[in-house]
Amino acid sequence: MEINWTYKHFTALSTEELYEILLLRSKVFVVEQNCVYLDTDNKDQQCWHLCGWIENTLVAYARIIPPHISFEEASIGRVITHTDYRRKNYGKALMELAIEKTMNEFNVNTIRIGAQCYLLNFYSSLHFQVASEEYLEDNIPHVEMLFTH
Repeated sequence: MEINWTYKHFTALSTEELYEILLLRSKVFVVEQNCVYLDTDNKDQQCWHLCGWIENTLVAYARIIPPHISFEEASIGRVITHTDYRRKNYGKALMELAIEKTMNEFNVNTIRIGAQCYLLNFYSSLHFQVASEEYLEDNIPHVEMLFTH
């Protein structure tokens, strides 16, 4: 199955696209990970949204965050692959495209992320390096990681 990628600023998202984004984020980060937290954090409005669609299903998503919002550096967050579409390399394709979009959008060579620790090998395979001590965010172990091109 081929993914159709869209890349839009928050102001260009349709209500249907925004609904699908928030629905997928809730399914994964709140329900699947059993983590009660406020996903809508007033950052989305300043961000770009990278979506991977198969037909009308959102199967992969990442939020591209400008510098000085989450970190001093530009960032990528809310990285998700739909549960029914995992183990098909969509997550890797999503992150490779997210890195490219982030570097081009903000003309930067460094990207900082807050990575869930269980995904360290995944992000390391994309050339991110651990850049902090482990910390808890919403009771999930995380580390900051840096990508430098």
